[in-house]
Amino acid sequence: MPKSAVKKSKLFREFSRLPEKYVKQNHLKNLRNAKNEFIERTKIPGSWLDFMLWCYDLEFFTINYACEKYGMYKTNMADRLIYPMVNEGYMYKHFDKLTPSNTLEDHLFREETKFNYRVRYALSQRGRIAVQRFYNSLQ
Repeated sequence: MPKSAVKKSKLFREFSRLPEKYVKQNHLKNLRNAKNEFIERTKIPGSWLDFMLWCYDLEFFTINYACEKYGMYKTNMADRLIYPMVNEGYMYKHFDKLTPSNTLEDHLFREETKFNYRVRYALSQRGRIAVQRFYNSLQ
């Protein structure tokens, strides 16, 4: 077993911080406390907050993409996360089913037509502000 380089004066301390040259910023140290405080203050469920943090950097997404990358089943994600968040105003339909054009080129070269188009969802301004408040609380 290697000999410790810690000074004997620190032998009976509860903790000892590493020098700043090894750890620059550690905002995630407050993650659990900040998350619990944020959930209590805003009444946003923790699963919603986790999903909003995941989709914060996306302009829009489909449910299929989110299920594949986030690791949930399609019906669970839609029923437990996306639809309730749309109803509460934290997400919105970025492109709805009636958005695709009816041009001949679009029907020939695209897999999605107006009959099988998947809705694109996005984080609303209210959702983005909530995520930004959470990030600020971490600092």
